[in-house]
Amino acid sequence: MRVGIIGGGLMGREAASAFGRWFVLENFPVRAELVAVCDLQDKLLDWFRQIPTVKLLTKDHRELLASAEVDVVYVAVPHNLHERMYLDVLAAGKDLLAEKPFGIDLAAARRIRDAAAASGRFVRCSSEFPFLPGVQRAVQAFQAGGFGKLLEIHSCFWHASDLDPTKAVNWKRQVKTCGEIGVMGDLGMHVVHVPFRLGLKPTRVYAQLQKIYTQRPDGKGGMAECDTWDNAMLHCDVAVDGREVPMRLEMKRLAPGATNTWWVEFLGTDGGVRYSTAEPKTLWIFERQKEQRWVRVDLGFQTPFPTITGGIFEPGFPDCFLQMWAAYAAERAGALGGKFGCVTPDEAVASHEVFAAALESHRTKAAVTL
Repeated sequence: MRVGIIGGGLMGREAASAFGRWFVLENFPVRAELVAVCDLQDKLLDWFRQIPTVKLLTKDHRELLASAEVDVVYVAVPHNLHERMYLDVLAAGKDLLAEKPFGIDLAAARRIRDAAAASGRFVRCSSEFPFLPGVQRAVQAFQAGGFGKLLEIHSCFWHASDLDPTKAVNWKRQVKTCGEIGVMGDLGMHVVHVPFRLGLKPTRVYAQLQKIYTQRPDGKGGMAECDTWDNAMLHCDVAVDGREVPMRLEMKRLAPGATNTWWVEFLGTDGGVRYSTAEPKTLWIFERQKEQRWVRVDLGFQTPFPTITGGIFEPGFPDCFLQMWAAYAAERAGALGGKFGCVTPDEAVASHEVFAAALESHRTKAAVTL
């Protein structure tokens, strides 16, 4: 699987790191190589010169797409460029791993999905955290049942770096580049991936959206407008066994004390499960017996796709990022084997439908039915 990257920033370099560590996957059916990179900055292109498999460095994404050496393209650029870049990838006859969100808004997401279906190319969207062992165990616990009547579901992703008002503005803080959905576009796919894959899709949404800092330093001695949403709390209904169950989805750039915390929780009358990246080796299981109790399980390195890493060690972000790419490669090759897969185009569009409903809910101060 020969990969080209458009966008050599933070996530582009993480992808390069994943391909450089590909050999740690044991008995994996696909070999992956990074062969081409496109970015507008010389210093970022220069970083990729240290990778021996890279044959093409360019500032023109069309040159990368024209290369016969590239099979799959990973696009990691600002949200306002997603639709044009994704459609160009598909028109060039390449497979695609898209960064979230799937376009800047719902209309763009639907156009991308339809183009992907018409092209026949293999297309998925990025979301790494479900590939951590703790998340996989939580998913398995939900699928196994035994929770009794489901009471509530929580799925959240919190950042805290934006609590600093002196942090300079960037493209994620402005509607023209990030989209009106703001933090929902930046973090929302991570939050909905697991619930959607488990069949937990909202039927109704009531949203509370916050803009806390409306200006930030522009890096040139002045101030710039910040018009995206900083925090989003979505209170949803989902249908489970003919009943409405509350589900709370949270996406926050201003979450005190949370560096980069993703967590999920399923609670029922007879049992439950909770996992947070704040405790990467810990899974909490609720049991209702004669006495109610939360049981702490100390996890090891049991990733979906086996690696050489010893089971006693704890995983981190580079590991779940590699596992996500392994899931993409395996599914593309028809070898996923029932394992958890990457976000599909339909799931990506469904996320935008929820975010659009959240915008409408906030505007009307009322719940919106999907």
